[in-house]
Amino acid sequence: MTDTWEVTCRSPWKRPLWFFVGLGAAGAGLAVVRLVFWGGRWDVVWSAGGLVLALVGVASLRGVTARVSADAHGLHTRTLLRRRSVPWADVADLRVRLKYANTPRVQETRGVSLVLRDGRKRLLPLPRSWSPQDPDFDAKLDALRALHRRYGAPESSHVPVVSYRTAGRGWVGSLSLCALLVAGGCVAAWFVPGMVSDERAWRSATPCTARTPATERDTCVSTLSAVIARTDVNGLKQPSWLYFTESRPLERLEVSSDAAEDFKAGDRVELTVWRGQVREVAGEGHMWREHIPGAGEVAVLAAVFVLAAGYPGAQVLLRLRGRRLPDDEVLPSAFPFAAALAGTALWLLPLCYLHPTTLFASPGSITWAATGSLVTVGLFTWAWRATRVRTPTEPQATDGPAEPETEAFLAARFLEHTDYNPHGFGTHIVLGGGPPAVTPHPGPGRFAAKRIPVERLSVANVRRARGSDGDTVPRSWHIAELDDAGEPVRLAAAPDDLVRIIRELDPAKAR
Repeated sequence: MTDTWEVTCRSPWKRPLWFFVGLGAAGAGLAVVRLVFWGGRWDVVWSAGGLVLALVGVASLRGVTARVSADAHGLHTRTLLRRRSVPWADVADLRVRLKYANTPRVQETRGVSLVLRDGRKRLLPLPRSWSPQDPDFDAKLDALRALHRRYGAPESSHVPVVSYRTAGRGWVGSLSLCALLVAGGCVAAWFVPGMVSDERAWRSATPCTARTPATERDTCVSTLSAVIARTDVNGLKQPSWLYFTESRPLERLEVSSDAAEDFKAGDRVELTVWRGQVREVAGEGHMWREHIPGAGEVAVLAAVFVLAAGYPGAQVLLRLRGRRLPDDEVLPSAFPFAAALAGTALWLLPLCYLHPTTLFASPGSITWAATGSLVTVGLFTWAWRATRVRTPTEPQATDGPAEPETEAFLAARFLEHTDYNPHGFGTHIVLGGGPPAVTPHPGPGRFAAKRIPVERLSVANVRRARGSDGDTVPRSWHIAELDDAGEPVRLAAAPDDLVRIIRELDPAKAR
């Protein structure tokens, strides 16, 4: 244990932050002076630029004034607007909060999360790291935990790491996304009955006659003659236009790019108008019809929204299901539920397209929906069982290592660099046909295999995967903590494969 009595964390980027503070103040002041004394048509631009620089300056000032210190009395934090002190007796644990980024230079960001005895959690402003290998961050974290061990009572002996895969990650974001997608599906479904009514009215519309009253001409179909003056053909992302001579019966009409290419200047066309909108343009050998989304298409869109909401809903379900797990234990993946949703979409989407408002109007659709519902129930039952939390089990007693007659390659990997796993090259462990060995391939053959020194290894513990084990470990795997001649080594594998490997590596423990 270290003899550190006080730890202080400050931002290592003070000079750049002070530069941005000054830049923000100068930009905001210049924008105010410009608006007060000069003004002009560029007021909006100057105001927007000053606001952006002011926000950058405030964010930089917050970063440069942030400070975290710890001593025998507790943990002290200072930010731009607030100061707070927490005694060590009220601190339950110090954890690493891990977030991932998709930028080339920053792959992950790490921060320290403070867990209080009453269950509340706070993210400390410092220390922070933007690299998986940051000695300064690791040293500050070790010093903080050493002080906590000296003057407090930590709940965990190891460093818990909370990431998007672990049980301690919040579920408010997933629940909000689920509710938003469900709301989108409800809005889309609300339009379906009206679109069905419009489709029926369009099919039953009759041509207008001279005796048709003006008040009823929106319900009948009118035909108007026109001459194309010119066309404006644009790409797929921009609208294309048909322009008419003398702007009669209208100046221009938005059409598809293919239709704009088919029609030429001087072509005589007939426009079909219904409810005040041009629905068709017919010329000599060419015709364009406005695409109006049908009720079936909108019903499919509503179903897609609801099915998409099922995935974040499944994530919330898994987090509630694993609420009794430690915060740093990895939860099962929600992909089995995604597969169940995809299987549901195979029968639900065609049904919604063909029967948007008549799901139960015919025996065929009723049979279709009932059969599909049974399939969905079966898929979700399988997904529920596939995502159960498996507790690590000890190997059963045996008389010795049950070495198979033929070679068996099991997917497993040592997480530490060792002489039999240099630079983490191993992806499989081969059993049978010789001593256990680490190989970088699934076989066959022992090419590039390195023998595992079984005589040096002993099993200390078997547990579920944690956030500190990294993303290379699948969610369903378990971890065996081994002792390699005094050095701790972690071995990751599927639960059944790990039990089989332990029997080979530590036959004495298996007995």
